[in-house]
Amino acid sequence: MNAQAVIESGSVLDIPLNKLKKSSKNARKTPHGEAAIEALAASIAAKGLLQAPVVEPETGEDGEPTGFYLVTIGEGRRLALLLRAKRKEIRKTEPVRCVVDTANDPHEISLDENVTRTDMHPADQFEAFRRLSDERGLSAEDIGARFGVSAHVVRQRLRLGAVSPKLMAIYREDGLTLDQLMAFAVSEDHERQEQVYDQLSWNRSAALIRRAMTEAKVPATDRRAVFVGMDAYAAAGGQTLRDLFTEDGGGWLEDAALLDRLASEKLEAIAAEVREREGWKWATACLDYPHGHGWRRVYPRPVERAADEAAQIAALSEEYDALVSQWDAVEDLPPEVEARFKEIDAALDVFGDGTAYDPDEVARGGVFVVLGHDGQARIERGLIRPEDEAPEPSAETEADGEGGIAEPGHDIGTVDDEPEYEGVAPLSERLVLDLTAHKTMGLRDALAANPTLALTALVHALALKTFYPPYDQSSCVEVKLVSAYLDGHAPGVSESPAGRRIAERHEGWAQRLPRESGDAWGFVAGLDGGELLDLLAHCVSLGVNAVRNPMDRKPGAWAHAEVLAQAAGLDMTRTWAPTVASYLGRVTKPRILEAVREAAGDDAAERIAGLKKSEMADAAEPLIAGTGWVPPLLRTAQVEAAPEAVPMAAE
Repeated sequence: MNAQAVIESGSVLDIPLNKLKKSSKNARKTPHGEAAIEALAASIAAKGLLQAPVVEPETGEDGEPTGFYLVTIGEGRRLALLLRAKRKEIRKTEPVRCVVDTANDPHEISLDENVTRTDMHPADQFEAFRRLSDERGLSAEDIGARFGVSAHVVRQRLRLGAVSPKLMAIYREDGLTLDQLMAFAVSEDHERQEQVYDQLSWNRSAALIRRAMTEAKVPATDRRAVFVGMDAYAAAGGQTLRDLFTEDGGGWLEDAALLDRLASEKLEAIAAEVREREGWKWATACLDYPHGHGWRRVYPRPVERAADEAAQIAALSEEYDALVSQWDAVEDLPPEVEARFKEIDAALDVFGDGTAYDPDEVARGGVFVVLGHDGQARIERGLIRPEDEAPEPSAETEADGEGGIAEPGHDIGTVDDEPEYEGVAPLSERLVLDLTAHKTMGLRDALAANPTLALTALVHALALKTFYPPYDQSSCVEVKLVSAYLDGHAPGVSESPAGRRIAERHEGWAQRLPRESGDAWGFVAGLDGGELLDLLAHCVSLGVNAVRNPMDRKPGAWAHAEVLAQAAGLDMTRTWAPTVASYLGRVTKPRILEAVREAAGDDAAERIAGLKKSEMADAAEPLIAGTGWVPPLLRTAQVEAAPEAVPMAAE
């Protein structure tokens, strides 16, 4: 009989790895996960096989030993050794120290191995990892390699191991959840951790703890942080607090004063560069646009191109259009065609957009360089301060002796005093008032009989107030137009899709209108009917105010806003989207559930009903996104969004 048949139970043997087999009597039927095998392989590579597998000799159908051994306890270790052999780290015949057990039932001892044990408390693991780092100086990469986990996981456990001993003791006693402990671990400041814990009331959600731990810090998503850049902030000595427990690794900048200084310096550098390159009289850097300064603003005007330049532009444009027509149906362009498209784009960019500021206005005007809500610098050109305005002409403007409205295309002069004629005494002030009152009444009557001229006069008056403030006294039609400052109620609303469309529309008209308000009548009178209505619509739109301010109650105006929205077919999905910041994080839990129920159905609402408010808001945002849902206050009665309407992209 083979000598293996008389091996005593309890013997320790060095068995070649390729002689070990999986036992069918192993109680664990669910396969080991890849991560678990990786971890075991890393542990064995660093420390050797700490626990010998338990085996029994395999016998054939004739009852004779086959020379192989079945692994009753330690199948995971066998698989880890095979993984190392596959990677050529050890030989396939590597001797493995095993314990032979033929006295006990293999299935029972396999079950006993997996059931009769107590897992280590997570707190013990966190502190043990911390000890390896502090006492042995092992890096996160070193520790990860020894235990088969990523360096990021090690850093998370090291951070948890650094939590205040007071909070760790509470965690051991199940007084804190792991999510709560991770929220406290966003900072290693034990004093702050304990202070926040002592201040907690009934609401101990992880989101609330994390918010309290970082309330004095600046989120990495802040526009200043985006503008300055994390690398520049760190290079200046700024400390960053990283959240190791979120997928995006979001963090907070701890030195707000340094961040403000860096943002201001970068804006000032851009302002100086713009002033030097473009020749403006002044350039000022501001974190926010200084609304309410009351200064006049000028815009670039179309410039007449030289004949050869115009010919080059036309040729490039024709070639571009021809290429588009030729390759429009081709998904992947040939490299040479794509390169030619880029060359044409670059060449056209050199010619500019065909507009330029008047050199005199550049010499007197200035620039604001401000920080937009998207973290990008925005350059606002063409501001003229009162002290930089051109002096009034000394010669008195010649006026029509009879007065009255100028014909279309003629300039309107400003007459401060009644002209004096040699040898004739001036009219008395009282008589001037009398006569001009009669003239006004007659002009009103004449204008009422000419609707087209009345429309032109209205658009002219509105255009003066819109594009020539505060110098808007060049019209005898007294129309009041007030444009409420909406950013004071909703910061960043000017950067919304609707706000940017209005700004682009405004600049387009500003570039077309003449520089001087006295020339505006001829321009407006020369517009065709469609353009006249377009300009009217733009000017009137800036006077809309549907803000429901409790300090300025106007129920009649609010009701009219709803009527106007219905008439215009207003679809707010084109300019607003429900996010945590815009709505969900600012309303009660019932409101959040109401929104989800309306947008995504009852089942979706039920799934998040048990969450804390902050967690509920975070979970609700993706459920509502893309559904076209808006709160009742933003809905337009009896008007449904058109099928082709495209919801606003996330910003």
